[in-house]
Amino acid sequence: METTLRGVGVSHGVAIGEVRHMGTAVLEPPAKQIPAEEAEREQGRARQAVEAVAADLIARGNLAGGEAQHVLEAQAMMAQDPELMADVDRRIAVGSTAERGVYDAFAAYRALLANAGEYLAGRVADLDDVRNRIVARLLGVPMPGVPDSDEPYVLIARDLAPADTALLDPALVLGFVTEEGGPTSHSAILARALGVPAVVALPGAGELAEGTVIAVDGSTGEIFVEPSAEKRAEMESAAAARKAALSASSGPGTTSDGHKVPLLANVGGPGDVPAAVEAGAEGVGLFRTEFLFLDDSKQAPSEEKQVAAYRAVLEAFPEGRVVVRVLDAGADKPLDFLTPADEPNPALGVRGLRSLLDHPDVLRTQLTALSKAAQGLPVHLEVMAPMVADRADAKAFADACREAGLQAKFGAMVEIPSAALRARSILREVEFLSLGTNDLAQYTFAADRQVGAVSRLQDPWQPALLDLVALSAEAARAEGKSCGVCGEAASDPLLACVLTGLGVTSLSMGAASIPYVRATLAKYTLAQCERAASAARAADSAEEARVAAQGVLSGE
Repeated sequence: METTLRGVGVSHGVAIGEVRHMGTAVLEPPAKQIPAEEAEREQGRARQAVEAVAADLIARGNLAGGEAQHVLEAQAMMAQDPELMADVDRRIAVGSTAERGVYDAFAAYRALLANAGEYLAGRVADLDDVRNRIVARLLGVPMPGVPDSDEPYVLIARDLAPADTALLDPALVLGFVTEEGGPTSHSAILARALGVPAVVALPGAGELAEGTVIAVDGSTGEIFVEPSAEKRAEMESAAAARKAALSASSGPGTTSDGHKVPLLANVGGPGDVPAAVEAGAEGVGLFRTEFLFLDDSKQAPSEEKQVAAYRAVLEAFPEGRVVVRVLDAGADKPLDFLTPADEPNPALGVRGLRSLLDHPDVLRTQLTALSKAAQGLPVHLEVMAPMVADRADAKAFADACREAGLQAKFGAMVEIPSAALRARSILREVEFLSLGTNDLAQYTFAADRQVGAVSRLQDPWQPALLDLVALSAEAARAEGKSCGVCGEAASDPLLACVLTGLGVTSLSMGAASIPYVRATLAKYTLAQCERAASAARAADSAEEARVAAQGVLSGE
């Protein structure tokens, strides 16, 4: 009998197939004591296992490339963390085996991460995967992972580690469903990069029996268990129609009556550029520069290194628009040389622009590097600050840009409700706004974006969030300036139409989502988008808003 479950759709597309579960194993080693004379040997075993796992993660990253490479390199750094390894050595010195020392040291570090802000709490799954890989190597047992299968299947897991997600074969893994995770977890980000339909935060997913046929809608988050022949035909027909529309869609983003909505790409560095170009991105709406800084938490990258990375991205979009976010560090992405280590609530503390204003030399070097990278290029460079709270923040950033001699537009990200409420005031100091809907939702609803239990409050369809988007867009229109969206909301084709109707002037997303959004926008007029936006804002819940907008656009 067909039943319907609902999680959070994080990667577009439809997958229909039999369930296969991620391999699992108990990887907690026994707690036994070793003689003191064996400690040095056990410490050597632990170091060898750590280095082998780090090398394997880096090799997987090199194979995967793009966003996955950044993620796996970060995992390799986790494995080799000097403080973590020092703790392993201490535990072995007082009698633990290598595997137990690793297990207990990682458990202690895990507890710290879980309470250290939304970004780091979201990396717990990554840390668990690193621990499992090291312990499995020390125990001499296979690492749990993607099941072996000659036939295509839908993968079910508690959560997916980046090392597994990065190398999924889309020819075999039709889609995946996880019990945990959120729209901005690594598994969700990599699923979108791979173009694999995915649903996360589905309670009870692990209870689906092996071999059960399910249909996964990665756009709506719906899971149909043992779908009827009619439901399968309906979903397959919709998927075929969507594929045909994608193939026929090309060129700039526009509504059916010619209203232009530039479709831009979110990138983390030069490795993400080829996919963006192939998808037809009209530029970059969010260049996350923190990946450069996270390579070494002890010191900022040199000006020369920054210039080379920025120029590689700028050169890929001649005559295009490239919006660079200056370093967004603190709380969720702490850096030893920049952010405080003892804040009681880092997510609400010194992060983003606040960190940079406390360290003007770091900001000045980055702005100078951007200026040098753009020299002689026809690109339209725009630079924006993260976590702007008010006009004073916006003015301080604009002043820093001018003092660095930067020839570019200066903008502010709207991620804090105060910035949306006072958007017109902020626009007296800067030339554009960019809405980071992930953090804006988090701060609006006091709902950590990595926690599946509060995923309904992270839903970008929440009417309160749409109200804040509308306020920002109205302020920009009144000031004759632009207001884009660069959060995950832009990657939802239906929501992209609503955002356009709210007055948003550009949409930036992962490269894989651009064809979907382009094809959907081209089906509707601006007036239809505006009516859908009004209907969504009049609703009382995210689901009601989605249904109301869909009803308007489908003519119901």
